[in-house]
Amino acid sequence: MTIFFAEMIGTLLLILLGDGVVANVVLKNSKGHGSGWMVITTGWAFAVAIPALIFGSYSGAHFNPALTIAFAVIGKLTWSQVPIYLAGQFLGGFLGAVLVFVQYYDQFKSTDDKMDKLGVFATIPAVRNNLINFMSEVIGTFVLVFGILGIGGQNLVNGVGTLCVGFLIWVIGLSLGGSTGYAINPARDLAPRIAHALLPIPNKGDSDWKYAWIPVIAPIIGGVLGAVSYTMFL
Repeated sequence: MTIFFAEMIGTLLLILLGDGVVANVVLKNSKGHGSGWMVITTGWAFAVAIPALIFGSYSGAHFNPALTIAFAVIGKLTWSQVPIYLAGQFLGGFLGAVLVFVQYYDQFKSTDDKMDKLGVFATIPAVRNNLINFMSEVIGTFVLVFGILGIGGQNLVNGVGTLCVGFLIWVIGLSLGGSTGYAINPARDLAPRIAHALLPIPNKGDSDWKYAWIPVIAPIIGGVLGAVSYTMFL
């Protein structure tokens, strides 16, 4: 149960802070409205690093089904533990999204653009091209998992590796995130997308379920490829 609660609360914080920075930037009548991509990518980097620093010693701070499955594939995690990790991650992601809705309720009311509202919760491609969008998520998650394993393989002072993962998330957002919004995490996209569908968000649109499979399947493939490549060549 320690693993479950660590992954649940950690993912809750990740989504609260990560989707929270998106809400702050895109929703009207927010103090951060219009502050741009640099603010979003920086907020997401810290949104990953801070919970990881808190919960790393309890569960390894995955907060990402793609990372959990990739670790199981290369033997860093037993398959029997995978459902516990995933349950905590998806539940935490949903609860974090609910808290973002509560935090920014008045800003949701003030915002007319339905896609901006959805974009707080889930990723939306800049140009809709399923093949390229899919490959973008594969590449981004490959870099994420390969980078996490590489950072973990270094002899770093305790806590420094976790901060480096935050920098890794930051550069993925800055360099690779412009095409799809860099979900690189099924729980980061699917759980909040479900929250968007269920919550009474004023004047919301649909939850774009036609696209929803890409930020779930592509990160898993990219994560496994990244993990296998690291173990094969390093």
